[in-house]
Amino acid sequence: MSNVTRTAMPAAAGRAGAKKELPEHFKAYKHVWVFVELERGRVHPVSWELMGAGRRLADRLKVNLAAVVIGPEGQHTRNAALDAFCYGADMAYLVSDNVLSDYRNESYTKALTELVNTYKPEILLLGATTLGRDLAGSVATTLSTGLTADCTALDVDADGSLAATRPTFGGSLLCTIYTLNYRPQMATVRPRVMPMPERVVRDAARIIVHPLGLVEDDIVTKVLSFLPDRDAETSNLAYADVVVAGGLGLGSPENFRLVRELATLLGAEYGCSRPLVQKGWVTSDRQIGQTGKTIRPKLYIAAGISGAIQHRVGVEGADLIVAVNTDKNAPIFDFAHLAIVSDAIQLLPALTAAFRARLLPNSRARIAV
Repeated sequence: MSNVTRTAMPAAAGRAGAKKELPEHFKAYKHVWVFVELERGRVHPVSWELMGAGRRLADRLKVNLAAVVIGPEGQHTRNAALDAFCYGADMAYLVSDNVLSDYRNESYTKALTELVNTYKPEILLLGATTLGRDLAGSVATTLSTGLTADCTALDVDADGSLAATRPTFGGSLLCTIYTLNYRPQMATVRPRVMPMPERVVRDAARIIVHPLGLVEDDIVTKVLSFLPDRDAETSNLAYADVVVAGGLGLGSPENFRLVRELATLLGAEYGCSRPLVQKGWVTSDRQIGQTGKTIRPKLYIAAGISGAIQHRVGVEGADLIVAVNTDKNAPIFDFAHLAIVSDAIQLLPALTAAFRARLLPNSRARIAV
């Protein structure tokens, strides 16, 4: 009988092996916070989407979910705090002062960092909007903590650390990022990445009112007037129920009209993949994907789009994905619900004609899905 000696190989150095002991002063940081983005009396829907994600994280950690509402004095700000309970908050932090009537980085950063330093959350989530991105970066820098931007998934690992996943290397890979030795763990999430939780009427629980301690003369930036963007409503991709999009498979910018025609008939929004924006065929506000808009429509029709990972993360929340491509091995067929191997240039006019014949003789109503 022969003796076999097995030499134990050293374990690969994983994330756990690299983790250091959390500094003592950070061990008191508990609970999950969601920044409720309130601008001119309206709450951005991404705030409520994050409340749903935050609720799941808080339940995993067995801690409270808190909403953070910062804005001017008045009923709109108070109502935003009250609405947070209807989307799952256990408590709310409220900072209301008339110097917060307009978003300015200096005043909002002071308000949010003071709240963090006083009440010590372990996780802080913000929407990856123009306002949210500006505020998140400033707050993370001020607090000397980590920030993972434009996340597509949030989870909690076995030791309670936030696992924030986002695309990297131009959208070709997904990576999960941890903030191991600093608190709070911060992340931003783009609109429509997370599902909207159901609104359930609930009585308000605990609201903690925190004073700002800032006067107008302390703020360097001054708002002289507010001019709304004339084109703000021209593209509503993120919240459209039906979206039709085209890619390089259309062959030429002239053929993109086929996408617009079908979208118009269906009462839908139209979009495109990143290469079409890069070529100048379509404006950037119509780009769908990680570096464009994230959508969650009931129906998504993708014509001539290959389906690279950066596009996939922007559309995989759709209820029904119909993909048209001449390449039967196109990546988009891996996650489409209905795959059609065909030339989009030929199929789109036929599809438009079929919908027109079905819809227009009966009524002017648009497709209901």
